Amino acid sequence: MPFIDCRTSVTLSGEVRERVKARLGQAVTLLKKTERYLMVGFTDGYELWFAGKPAEHGAYVSVSLFGRASAADCEKMTAQICAILQEEAGISPEQTYVSYHPVENWGWNGSDF
Repeated sequence: MPFIDCRTSVTLSGEVRERVKARLGQAVTLLKKTERYLMVGFTDGYELWFAGKPAEHGAYVSVSLFGRASAADCEKMTAQICAILQEEAGISPEQTYVSYHPVENWGWNGSDF
């Protein structure tokens, strides 16, 4: 039950969103999850500041997971997220933050897991 919330300071075309979403669907397997229950959200044109300056090509990506992932798996996922955003949207890994949020209670389809 992962949710990846991707906020970027750049505007993403529909084609770029589709490619990023598809690649995140593949990358989520690094966290021992599948694309079957993956939800991805995009907020582009988001005002981000980094080191006191506007981040013209920046991103904040929040990954929420039902349960926990190992630190090693999160590190692999961070590398993959940064590569995807750099290759598909020209966003520098140096201006990309990724956070992970394990969730104990997760609801879907009218009930909780």
